[in-house]
Amino acid sequence: MRSLPRVLALAAAAVLASCASLRAKVHPPPSDPVSVALAAQGGAKALARVKTFAAKGTARFWEPEQSVKPGGEPRLAADATFLLSRNLETDSARIEWTKSFVYPSPRKYTYTEYVTPFGGYVSGIDSTSRTKQSLDSSPPQHAMSGMRVVATLRELERTSPRLLLDMAARPASVVPRVDVPVPGGTLPAVSYDREGTTYFVLFDRGTHLPSRIRTFDADNVRGDSTYDLVLEDWRDVEGVRIPFRQRYELNGVPVVRIQYDGVELNPSLAGNTFDLPLALRGTAPPPATGPVPFQWVIRRQHIGVYLDSDAVSFDPQATRGLELVELAPGVSQVRGGTHNSLVVELADALVVFDAPVGEWQSRWTLDAAKAKYPGKPVKYLVLTHHHMDHVGGARTYVAEGAAVIVGAGSGEHFRRVLAAPDHIAGGALDRNPRKAEVEEVADRKVLGDGARTVEVLRVENPHADPMLIGWVPGAKLGFVSDLWSPGRAKLGDTLDPLQAALVEGVKKAGLSPERFAGGHGTVAEYAPLAALAAKGSP
Repeated sequence: MRSLPRVLALAAAAVLASCASLRAKVHPPPSDPVSVALAAQGGAKALARVKTFAAKGTARFWEPEQSVKPGGEPRLAADATFLLSRNLETDSARIEWTKSFVYPSPRKYTYTEYVTPFGGYVSGIDSTSRTKQSLDSSPPQHAMSGMRVVATLRELERTSPRLLLDMAARPASVVPRVDVPVPGGTLPAVSYDREGTTYFVLFDRGTHLPSRIRTFDADNVRGDSTYDLVLEDWRDVEGVRIPFRQRYELNGVPVVRIQYDGVELNPSLAGNTFDLPLALRGTAPPPATGPVPFQWVIRRQHIGVYLDSDAVSFDPQATRGLELVELAPGVSQVRGGTHNSLVVELADALVVFDAPVGEWQSRWTLDAAKAKYPGKPVKYLVLTHHHMDHVGGARTYVAEGAAVIVGAGSGEHFRRVLAAPDHIAGGALDRNPRKAEVEEVADRKVLGDGARTVEVLRVENPHADPMLIGWVPGAKLGFVSDLWSPGRAKLGDTLDPLQAALVEGVKKAGLSPERFAGGHGTVAEYAPLAALAAKGSP
């Protein structure tokens, strides 16, 4: 016979177990964070009633890889206002944007994005009726590239007020994860696979609501990177909690800040809300199915210079693609896209200036150079400066055995970058790892082997520090990125600060160039630039 204390203990345990069971029915256990979060947001029934969604607010954008110094303060790119309308049942969205850019130049864009699971469109300025003034104020009407559609749909899914409801409806796609380190501690997390994307949802321990929604993205500079949507300032809207303050962080560095000024659930949207301009209907390519360089697609829009093309670095409707154009014997320029390189032949090797965009363009350049200059490997890759659009393909050259030459003070930055894991992109350096040989140029360096000499010189300027230019004395040809875009930028009555910096650098180095090739543009005579300098700097 059991003792009374033992019986009482068992009875108490039974009562506690019963109570725990009742609590579990009312409040799902912490081992099911999605259900707990869904209840905290307002519950499945409340979320299921949300069919349409509208929000208006402001946004601010920064670009960390356009900083003045490597690893320095991210550059402020733009401020914006927006009006977002969504049909959550058809996964369609309309976003009306007004963006005021401050970098790389002040300008204002006004346009509307239409996004569906079948394609996307940008309604900007009709090219048949544009004025000269409007030509600089908004993007043209066009169908989105398949890559832009996929990137936009991914972020709409991440920011959907019904994300938790969707997760609860697909339990097989939700996997518990170990707690994830964040500033100040760790957070419980699950992963959620949805149409080829894996989202890691981290939950606040106090509110149980999502705190961060993370993807792992390939960045052309930093390699494998975390891209987090941070959710804050949850407010009740008609029984559903909505995060009014949102922030995107790339490797912990803020790149977007979004503030909702107003939110409406189930707004009565006009019948034509998602209707497209007649000229655009049926022209959109389907969402991309292959690898998508998400960070390139998303962040180049932040500074208003994104080429909306699935070819990434050129527009197939405007050009045949990249080409290797001979500028002088043994000197060729890669052009035909948004960014260029210069290839210079030495007796037994090649020198390449800049590795723009990413692996695809670097691979094209290497193959074209090998065909034109057989038996001569790329011995040196000279990076004029650290900005993402001019160095994104550097890893490919390192994998080929090239030494990397950079401006003094940026060597450690590039050593870290070129040693970073890059498994997501799975490029040449990831497949064939080797330690990058990085050399810094303080003022001037001469490369040559008897057949030809190539000089690398540092130029003081306000765009990027350090900044290098190239000089091929035998061809009287220079190479410059961003300070001047020869053949593209029309000269004004005076030099702008970047052009003035180039002219001053040329003068200080004692060069006598006849032409300059550009990392943007093509080639142009140098004399008109020098003539403007003679009239006086701004």
